[in-house]
Amino acid sequence: MSLHAEIHEQTAVWQHSYAQNREVVQIITQAVSLDNIHHAFIAARGTSDNAARYASYLWGAKNQLPVTLATPSLFSLYQQPPQLRGALVIGISQSGESPDIVNVVAEGKRQGQPTLAITNEPESPLAQTADFVINIHAGIETAVAATKTYTSQLLAIAMLSAAWNQSDAQFGLIEQLGEWGTAVLAHDEKIAQLAQRYRYMTQCVVLGRGYNYATAFEWALKLKELTYIIAEPYSSADFRHGPIAIVDRGFPIMAIAPTGAVLPDMRDLLQKLAQENEAELLIISNDEAMLNLANSPISLPTGLPEWLSPLVSIVPAQLFAYHLTRSKGYNTEAPRGLNKVTKTT
Repeated sequence: MSLHAEIHEQTAVWQHSYAQNREVVQIITQAVSLDNIHHAFIAARGTSDNAARYASYLWGAKNQLPVTLATPSLFSLYQQPPQLRGALVIGISQSGESPDIVNVVAEGKRQGQPTLAITNEPESPLAQTADFVINIHAGIETAVAATKTYTSQLLAIAMLSAAWNQSDAQFGLIEQLGEWGTAVLAHDEKIAQLAQRYRYMTQCVVLGRGYNYATAFEWALKLKELTYIIAEPYSSADFRHGPIAIVDRGFPIMAIAPTGAVLPDMRDLLQKLAQENEAELLIISNDEAMLNLANSPISLPTGLPEWLSPLVSIVPAQLFAYHLTRSKGYNTEAPRGLNKVTKTT
């Protein structure tokens, strides 16, 4: 299956993954209740690390659960792991094969902490090591660039949040993801045309904040691995602390700015970049004023909750990266120097 097909498959994958894991997340959150853990400790690499960034915002906001992103080298190369007392130790990996991620989960188990694997391979070393497993049920992903496995990881993270809260309201909104995803996939042809404008782009900045800090990192990663563009992700707050100096007339800024708590800050920054720096703005948003500010607007569905927006907002970003890759004449299925499974120690 091609990268383009895998992007379009996501809404069906979400529906299947949700159905398969609705009971699974209930069992896990009953066994590992928020009364018994103080924080989540997550090990991940690459795209999965971006999913972990989403967890840090979602679980912190919705479940009051602090999240720490692991430094796997402490467990493998330095062999000096930190104390994990009170932690739910989680490994997120599409393949479940990277030794450094497995090492973190194994150490968590050695220290007597509950462990969880979120993976697309339920028979993988990671899954075999962990106490609990969420199989994201994304199916075979043949393109090197991860798309449906990434959003299925986000879905698992969102479902865990709803299960910890025993929130039918949260689950009800999760069930609407297919409708919102279908709406953005309908922009495919428009995004293909829009991508032509950026055919000769060699560098850009990708901005997001809050829940979509993860989206900024994931979009930048897709641009790097598929189009070979130097794409640097920032939160809108961090970008003001120095990096904004690189922006001059025509500098391309990619931004994810859905309605929600961070919108005023994003609007303020993007207006400044447009008016004072004359930057080139591509904006993914469901706020009319933001879309009107953009040189290249891509709309999100109205009514999309901010806490679920990363599952939907990354889809047009994936399509943009795909079409830009084609416009540059590069291979969308097998980027140079990359393998589908990367093992680090």
